[in-house]
Amino acid sequence: MLKMFAAVVAALLLLPVQAVAEPRAGFHAGPVFPTFGDIATVESELPIPEGTVFRVIFNVTDKATPGQFNRAIDSAARFINMHVEAGIPLADIHVAVVVHGGAAADLLTQEVYAARNDGAVNGSAPTIAALATHGVDIWLCGQTAVAYRMTKADLLPEVKLSLSAMTAFALLQQQGYTLNPG
Repeated sequence: MLKMFAAVVAALLLLPVQAVAEPRAGFHAGPVFPTFGDIATVESELPIPEGTVFRVIFNVTDKATPGQFNRAIDSAARFINMHVEAGIPLADIHVAVVVHGGAAADLLTQEVYAARNDGAVNGSAPTIAALATHGVDIWLCGQTAVAYRMTKADLLPEVKLSLSAMTAFALLQQQGYTLNPG
């Protein structure tokens, strides 16, 4: 047990190196999440009206490669970074991430994730923690959780369960959220 604990700690110490990649050419760190969610500055010809309030849902279905972070979850950080840089107050950006299908694995605690992924580090955990710190709701489809034999105790503490992804989409849309097309 001590040997496994030491391996997990060693892997977590390497996590920032694995999860934080150099921004792609033409991209840079954003103002809210500087270590992920890289963005490009664009002189947009579609102005964002003053007073705009965003309520956006990100639909995440594909699992990340073990040890890497989920790029679809990272898109939520990119959305926030680019709009804050464009002058939208952070308080006017409301984001929900709805996870179902294989991507549910990226919401597991390190211990459960490692047990299900040959000892790999859950590279999405730091991104999820940082998103939640900035008010992003991370919803897991309860139907997916049951299908993949996941309990609430298996999940990162920031993750909330919904009856289903369909329920989360319907309720969030009734609250004025729009679905990001991907």
